[in-house]
Amino acid sequence: MQPSTVDIQINISIRGLRMILLKTWRSAAFGVYGYLNFTKAAYLEHSKRYNPEDMQTKIEGKNCVVTGANSGIGYATAEGLASRGANVYMVCRSKERGEAARSKIQSMTGNENVYLELVIFLKRLIKFSSQVCDLSSVNEIKSFTSRFTSKDVPIHVLVNNAGLLEHNRITTSEGTRHELNFAVNVLGTYTMTELMLPLLEKAAPDSRVITVSSGGMYTTPLTEDLQVHGLVYFSSAACLLQFSSTLWNFSLFVLLQFSHGNFDGVEQYARNKRIQIALTEKWAETYKDKGIGFYSMHPGWAETPGVANSLPGFSKSLSGKLRTSEQGADTVIWLALMRKEKLLSGAFYFDRVEAPKHLKFAATGGSHAAAMDSIINNLRSLSSLSSYNETQQ
Repeated sequence: MQPSTVDIQINISIRGLRMILLKTWRSAAFGVYGYLNFTKAAYLEHSKRYNPEDMQTKIEGKNCVVTGANSGIGYATAEGLASRGANVYMVCRSKERGEAARSKIQSMTGNENVYLELVIFLKRLIKFSSQVCDLSSVNEIKSFTSRFTSKDVPIHVLVNNAGLLEHNRITTSEGTRHELNFAVNVLGTYTMTELMLPLLEKAAPDSRVITVSSGGMYTTPLTEDLQVHGLVYFSSAACLLQFSSTLWNFSLFVLLQFSHGNFDGVEQYARNKRIQIALTEKWAETYKDKGIGFYSMHPGWAETPGVANSLPGFSKSLSGKLRTSEQGADTVIWLALMRKEKLLSGAFYFDRVEAPKHLKFAATGGSHAAAMDSIINNLRSLSSLSSYNETQQ
């Protein structure tokens, strides 16, 4: 029985070592690729090829919904769209910050058609002229979209910008208690987009959905474990080479740290952002006959309140090298303004061009096709939603 025991031990060790080396390669490749492409200096270099006329398009009367619009890239996006005449609907978590942002945008752009019309759940439903939507709550998103839909306002642009990077494993109080990063970045984005499809279709063929992802997704493949249940994190490893004087052999042991409590918020965020890329592909395929374009994008490494709060070490180490919020929002606004025949639905964009979704030798390329159907089914179950196509039959 001893030989079979040794065989099993070696097989597990080789697989574990491969995973550690692969994760190390992904992180290193992402770091180098990011430093060369995602910084302010890279933006200034890339912008030399931009066509200034692309951003001179006016969109008076078009309705644009921007989530997470009170600061950072969301705010810069809302301001950029408002300055071009759009009716902008700001979806924010904080009523006070949202109202301050709306007032500032109206003042800066001279466009009074900037709104904060959302709902909040208290002991009873209270309606405000300016209200809050908790984007980690499926019920609140459903409430918001239901009331917005009742106005019968066609949506030309939906920008899924709201995002969260929480380092601790926190669960929501709603229903089955979703992991918070997943609830905001994935389930909230999915629910908002699916429920806005009827209004987006009303604005077709000029309507589009733009999802703000992150280059962090380059570090991870797509997996079916959406909320980090039963994941193994390779947070520490050691190798022991054992030599025997009576037998020339070696045994490779990779000592892994198995811990469900050792939650990695940065990795979960990257996984969420990978799902957003795959969701965009799936939406483009599923709703290709609806006249709606679906695009994902990466803003680069930008100096925003979210980055400063969630990744203070990263922000400090790259001080002076990070992009401004306006530079981060540039491609979002460009995607909102460009004629759709010049864009590819389902594609991932960075600095106004289509960008690769996978880094070389990162072994993430086949993960989308393998996991996406299962992920979609899980999201439908968690949100209690059917496919929009099914509701139209």
